[in-house]
Amino acid sequence: MFPETQVARCARILLRLGPAHRAMVWVVQLGVFAASGVLAFLLRFEFTIPEAHWKHLAWGLPVWLAVKSLAFRLAELDRGWWRYVSITDVVRIGLANLGASLLSAAVIMAAGPAGFPRSIYLLDLVLCFLGTAGARVLVRMLAEAAQGQGQVSGKRVLIYGAGAAGIQLLEELRRNPALPYRVAGFVDDDPGKVGLVVRGKKVLGQGEQLTELVRRHRAEVVLIAIPSAAGSQMTRIMKLCHQAGVEYKTIPGLGEIIEGNGLAKQIRDVAVEDLLGRSPVRLEEGAIRAKLAGKVVLVTGAAGSIGSELCRQVARFGARALVAFEIAESPLFELEQEMRRAHPELEFWPEIGSVQNLERVREVMERRRPAVVYHAAAYKHVPMMEQHVFEAVENNVFGTWNVAQAAKEAGVGDFVLISTDKAVRPASVMGATKRLAEALVQSMQGSGTRFVSVRFGNVLGSAGSVVPVFKKQIAAGGPVTVTHPEMRRFFMTIPEAVQLVLEASAMGRGGEVFVLDMGEPVRIRDLAENLILLSGLKPGVDIRIEYTGVRPGEKLYEELSTLLEDTLPTPHEKIRVHSGNGLIAGDVAECLRALRRACEARDLADVVLALKDALPEYSPSAELLRRIVPPKAAHALVQQARA
Repeated sequence: MFPETQVARCARILLRLGPAHRAMVWVVQLGVFAASGVLAFLLRFEFTIPEAHWKHLAWGLPVWLAVKSLAFRLAELDRGWWRYVSITDVVRIGLANLGASLLSAAVIMAAGPAGFPRSIYLLDLVLCFLGTAGARVLVRMLAEAAQGQGQVSGKRVLIYGAGAAGIQLLEELRRNPALPYRVAGFVDDDPGKVGLVVRGKKVLGQGEQLTELVRRHRAEVVLIAIPSAAGSQMTRIMKLCHQAGVEYKTIPGLGEIIEGNGLAKQIRDVAVEDLLGRSPVRLEEGAIRAKLAGKVVLVTGAAGSIGSELCRQVARFGARALVAFEIAESPLFELEQEMRRAHPELEFWPEIGSVQNLERVREVMERRRPAVVYHAAAYKHVPMMEQHVFEAVENNVFGTWNVAQAAKEAGVGDFVLISTDKAVRPASVMGATKRLAEALVQSMQGSGTRFVSVRFGNVLGSAGSVVPVFKKQIAAGGPVTVTHPEMRRFFMTIPEAVQLVLEASAMGRGGEVFVLDMGEPVRIRDLAENLILLSGLKPGVDIRIEYTGVRPGEKLYEELSTLLEDTLPTPHEKIRVHSGNGLIAGDVAECLRALRRACEARDLADVVLALKDALPEYSPSAELLRRIVPPKAAHALVQQARA
């Protein structure tokens, strides 16, 4: 620790006043009011007040003290902590002084002795403003000097970003000596800012110079203060920090910043979500609240990644009751504990059951009478569903039909199917069953219930998704397995996906298939490399990446729309709607009967043929075809499908 300066000692005395704070404020303010009046007379008469004007000073002082005290009390300028004085406070001080001076002048002119010097009014106003504002600024300077003594032992940091967020972060670090950081300076990619001094700290250089800046200033941590940074920008900064061999942290993006909490309290490690650069979702909260507030909402698959987030968001928008329909007992129990803790005012009804059991679904619908249903229950793993075709059909097709049928019978107002980008020109059983599920709910439109579907791509961090798998592989020392170097997928975060689902459902009139804007597709190899970097390791050196080959039913690139199914814009920039009717070829009822007969007979060939008849765009995988037809015929079918 450096020895404390006299300034710091004085500051600590001021900061420890505690209960005497208000009294001290009034003593200082009254002293400034009186001193500014006296000094105004001294300046007006060149420090020698004529005897004839002593009566004016004697009359003016009590008027100023009374009127200014009243004005400052009405403006509540006796209540704030001077150590936190801001530009807004200075403006209020100026307005209070101006009002008090005008009223004082009116009183003196109306009732005071004749011959009162008019220049005194202006001099008093200027001096009193400088005194009252200056006293507060001085206290803030002393407070920051005292707090600066507590940061001597912290880590030396560079703030990456000399914009508004970086400046705010600097100020908060100065005000909070408990945080273990000492700011050495700023780094900014804008060459016009290099060399500038911002709140006492210099912009030392650009990002490309980070390695040299870290070495020269002995920085231990880089704090990234660019909440609006795109994913490519965050990835570049992360790689620069790795090259410099320095620890790095970030503040939340614009969509995550917690109102009322300082940025410094929200410093955290860089997450893979930051590297996607997804901009915050703009929600029409009024429309969503109108759809959900005061209503009973049912969510199927409620304990899954999407289902559980749907429950959280629905509760946030004021639903009267929430029915969580789920087959997995333990995850449903955990969700119940969370919801009762976070939303004690919400009626939460956990219901165990399978969407494949029509009678159980009907029973829950009849008992709970939901107004809105979000159907998120589904089997979603592409390679696994290629091996379990009957189960995929029974759950994703018949399960959806059961929930939709029960919703229609129970008079549900809105039914929302959670679908997937893999339903576009499906090349897998999972994608085909979800595409068929979309068609089924669309075919029910016109029954009184509004049926809509919402498609989106992969969500980061969902159960069984690629990110948790990669993290486990990295923790085990590798290798990280990627199917193909050019495999690309659309990604968004779970909260973003769910918020857009709520937005789409609020604007749906019935019969639409909404498509969420997933941004640019992400190369899975890049995602793996970035996760390795975030773990503090080097790809190809500490952790090896191994390519395993494309699995059955997978595409190198997923599509969110097809050439035949163009999309149209909606009022929300991140949501589009299909212009096609989205229905299947042939009769829906006959398709369901064919699939049911094939599943009951466990006839794999008939199931695939029924899916192909209903969805001409479906291209079964070569692996699946080999299981149901002789090799030569399978080869011919594969070639035909590719053509």
